[in-house]
Amino acid sequence: MKAIVLLSGGLDSSTTLAVAKKQGYELYALTFRYGQRHQWEIEAAGRIAGHFQVTEHRIFDVDLSRFGGSALTADIEVPKDRDLEEIPRDIPITYVPARNTIFLSLALAWAEVLGARDIFIGVNALDYSGYPDCRPEFIEAFERTADLGTRAGVEGKKIKIHTPLIHLNKAQIIKKGLELGVDFSLTSTCYDPSFKGEACGKCDACLLRLKGFAEAGIRDPGKYRT
Repeated sequence: MKAIVLLSGGLDSSTTLAVAKKQGYELYALTFRYGQRHQWEIEAAGRIAGHFQVTEHRIFDVDLSRFGGSALTADIEVPKDRDLEEIPRDIPITYVPARNTIFLSLALAWAEVLGARDIFIGVNALDYSGYPDCRPEFIEAFERTADLGTRAGVEGKKIKIHTPLIHLNKAQIIKKGLELGVDFSLTSTCYDPSFKGEACGKCDACLLRLKGFAEAGIRDPGKYRT
């Protein structure tokens, strides 16, 4: 069985890749260079893909910085040192408009070409940054769209969008990843890393990652500036 796995190089997507491998899928990893300021994650994705010996790893260019509208794709300051309880309450400026809709659409296109009927994405609705395209409702709606808008779907070969982490918190994700052989020192989570790839330790992504490792009682092997 072939599966497309959206691989950003971060903690969640790396664990998702490991879950798909454990389930016996032939892995096709898809990473996007979308004009993000944290392009260091693309190198991390390559390391993770190599670690799990995927069948193919493609890096797809789709420059969302031409639209902007996000601190990740435009000259907008990345929020730092926010209260952890505040993070999921609103949609932050790090939200990239329609990002997961675009990524899943492209994954769907590749799946049709490969004859794959399974797509894995590491969205999470518990310890997350308040993004609307990480919710179960969105995934369910996209799955219905895939069935209606593809030849595979019309012919009864339904596409399944797998979200194995959607109801787990970060500590649970970290423990699952370690059980499945994820080397978290290879991953990159930070929204605003240094040119050497060192994490800032202060953006929402870093704070949620650090919280997860602390709650799991495990030392974070990632590299931080301080």
